[in-house]
Amino acid sequence: MKNSLLDVVTAIDLSKTVIKNIKMNLFWAFFYNIIGIPVATGVFYPSFGIKLNPMIGAAAMSLSSVCVVTNALRLKKFKSKFENKKTENTYCQINKKKEVKNMKTITIEGMQCNHCKMTVEKALKSIDGVINADVNLENKKAIIEEEKEIDNDKIKKVIEEAGFTVKEIV
Repeated sequence: MKNSLLDVVTAIDLSKTVIKNIKMNLFWAFFYNIIGIPVATGVFYPSFGIKLNPMIGAAAMSLSSVCVVTNALRLKKFKSKFENKKTENTYCQINKKKEVKNMKTITIEGMQCNHCKMTVEKALKSIDGVINADVNLENKKAIIEEEKEIDNDKIKKVIEEAGFTVKEIV
């Protein structure tokens, strides 16, 4: 999940689609078995002379399973109604009036988990003039968007107070 409430609506839509898919698969499985089992057991042989070779019956059962799985795999193509509307990050939509003057990339050492990442983000966002802070745990870097020029020493101090080491600010 992300920070958007639209993801809740997407999850509900996906669950409805899954239930619809399950019902469709059950319908076709029951329909197939209602017809196939009596034919395979020879119920219609005395009356109509219809019988089924066991190899054909086994192939038909396998084909039925393949159809059910293929139908279920259609769910991978599920797209949210809001997919195209989520082009910007929600935080930036709320703060559209604030103009981004500058962006800085900060290399930070000591981050090892998501808790560390969130701590650094919170610390950076607490600085007056920072519009947004995005921390990447894998790269050990943070990108901040500034509304006004912020002194690098101030940024370094805030991060070090949070318990991390600043290697570089670009």
